[in-house]
Amino acid sequence: MIRGQGTDGRKASRNTLSRPERGSRHQIFPGVEILTIAGKDLMLSVVHLEPESIVLDHAHPHEQMGILLDGRLEFTVGSVTRLIGPGDVWRIPGGVVHRVRALEKSVALDVFHPIREDYL
Repeated sequence: MIRGQGTDGRKASRNTLSRPERGSRHQIFPGVEILTIAGKDLMLSVVHLEPESIVLDHAHPHEQMGILLDGRLEFTVGSVTRLIGPGDVWRIPGGVVHRVRALEKSVALDVFHPIREDYL
């Protein structure tokens, strides 16, 4: 393999490997901070939630999947509410209303497709 190329021979961009700090930070609700890193069509968002913080009811056209890395959340998607812990995952189709309440300090990883311009 030629240095700087992937196994399929395509050239890697300068942004292929990066430190998370180079992403964009936003406080989206009181006690809820995100760090986002975007590619061409895919976005990662590391979410830090303080105890009792709430992500209010909302919907967006983006498909969203995620995994809880640490903590406990009360997660509502549509009309279904579940208590989730580390390792639990979610899939939210675009346009579906959802909300989250942190039961304790928590960290999650969300993935969006396509990227959310409002999080850049």
